[in-house]
Amino acid sequence: MRKMYVGNLAPETREQDLVELFSQHGRVRSIRVASDVFTGRCRGFAFIEMEGHEARAAMAALNGSLFKGRPLKVNEERPSRERRGRSH
Repeated sequence: MRKMYVGNLAPETREQDLVELFSQHGRVRSIRVASDVFTGRCRGFAFIEMEGHEARAAMAALNGSLFKGRPLKVNEERPSRERRGRSH
């Protein structure tokens, strides 16, 4: 199972939009769209889990592709320590 970070999403993006997009490359196992607490609109990113080979295919096909007029950023999620540049 691989967890992917999907960034540069439009504010009107819904969970179902992403399920439809990523399902072209395999079964979406889980999805979490970051939403604004007050408006309920997408905050610009989401996390999606798919099987390894399906996730790799989705990353290769969708990274940089246009979705709702924006180029998507799709890559494997890194643990939070790596994102901050810390090494313990």
